[in-house]
Amino acid sequence: MSARRVLITGGASGLGRALAVRLAARGDRVLVTDLAAAATVPPDALYQRLDITSTDDWAAALQRVEHDLGGLDLLVNNAGIAAGGRIDRLDDAHWRRVLEINVLGTVNGCRTFAPMFKAQEGGHVVNVASVAGLIHAAAMSSYNASKAAVVALSETLRYELGPWGVDVSVVCPSFFRTNLPASLGGDDPLMETIAAKLIARAPLDAAEMAERVLRGVDARRFLIVPDRPARRMFWTKRLMRPLYDRRMLAGAARFRQAERRAGSATEPR
Repeated sequence: MSARRVLITGGASGLGRALAVRLAARGDRVLVTDLAAAATVPPDALYQRLDITSTDDWAAALQRVEHDLGGLDLLVNNAGIAAGGRIDRLDDAHWRRVLEINVLGTVNGCRTFAPMFKAQEGGHVVNVASVAGLIHAAAMSSYNASKAAVVALSETLRYELGPWGVDVSVVCPSFFRTNLPASLGGDDPLMETIAAKLIARAPLDAAEMAERVLRGVDARRFLIVPDRPARRMFWTKRLMRPLYDRRMLAGAARFRQAERRAGSATEPR
């Protein structure tokens, strides 16, 4: 495989950094974009500060790609934030923050580079969503909605850009060990504690997940579900819907029990 020109958002940590390390090691020319300091970027990669919600920052990233890379072969929209919470605990500010970053941040990347990919008549867009875009557990409404939107966006662009020879993939992993809990906003501490524990106990780390993701990217698969827990949940929903519904409802019942315990603890004795 010949060297590719790559831009990765959120590439200074977690899955983004793991992908950057592996792609640079292959000989690809990698531009890492992030809000974090350049010191955290893999040594073989270029760096550009990028707020994915800023159209001005995306315009600057496009100029950097044109000047330093001469085009782009692979766009990885990886940057995003974790979120969770029961619907009655989440305010307007929470929803706007999650949708602006997770959805519109990805949209901005696609909008910025679609004209270049069309002009080149080739390229590959990789949008990192989550199994939460396919499996919609309780107490994760904002995150589920944002990642489902990324899946829908990706499917749309697969057909829209396909006639220009542009591939599109969407990545839907389950929990893996990373620093994602740091982006939780404290809107629903109970749910965020549960999510942090699930991430900490996950069997795979970012490096292992990156290897699996790249296998799907190299094969130009549209839907990349890179780990066994995510695939199991996906196929349970598709093929054994009554079992899936029972499991989802059982999980939701735990939140009712937690609210009852919290209410009892605050009642006067």
